[in-house]
Amino acid sequence: MAQDGRQARWDAHNQQRRLSILDAALEVIESEPVGAEFHVQQIAERAGLNRTVVYRHFADRSDLDTAIRTHIIASLTEQLTPVVSLEGTINEIIGRIIRTYVDWTEAHVALHAFAVQETGGPFQQGIDQIATMLGDLLSLAIALLGAELSEDEKALVDPLAYGLVGAALGAVGRWLARDVREPSAERISELLSMSIWNLLDGHAKRLGVVLDPDLPLADVFAGGAPGAVPGSSS
Repeated sequence: MAQDGRQARWDAHNQQRRLSILDAALEVIESEPVGAEFHVQQIAERAGLNRTVVYRHFADRSDLDTAIRTHIIASLTEQLTPVVSLEGTINEIIGRIIRTYVDWTEAHVALHAFAVQETGGPFQQGIDQIATMLGDLLSLAIALLGAELSEDEKALVDPLAYGLVGAALGAVGRWLARDVREPSAERISELLSMSIWNLLDGHAKRLGVVLDPDLPLADVFAGGAPGAVPGSSS
């Protein structure tokens, strides 16, 4: 039992040190110009460790970079998870999700740039997680609205969620990369939210569901308001 206790404490110590190294890496990235190269020695110094100690926790530089990207995506996902919900009106829900993402990227441009440098890997896993959350949200909303979907339409929900996430990522990525970042963060959030609403509204109308984007969804689902008129798929 004593041996198990010592091992548990040692594992916790290693996990905490690994986390402190990753936190230090994020601080180093954000202290440098966007896209600038950084070195393990900088991370070690920021974490108050020797460079050799850093490599005790990572197999090599590639493993460290992958862990850093995973840490960045976890930070973004932690911000997005609480706002992906059916609370509020449709406009509020869409706007809340988009604003959270835009605000995070604007506050962490260098982290975002580093995270997206590598296709696949942690970044793709983050996209998968966010798109899955959005797909689940869409499926729940469809079920609560009582819309009848064909099997093909049900199968489309997942690709549609990925498409919405991809569109937002592409638009924001291009916005961040421009020499002059225009329009403002607030305005691009509004425009993206409007575009996503137009797409969702088009699909809803095709299914015979008329939505009021400014009506609380709780009222729509309760069936006590004219904001949604369930119908069957044609």
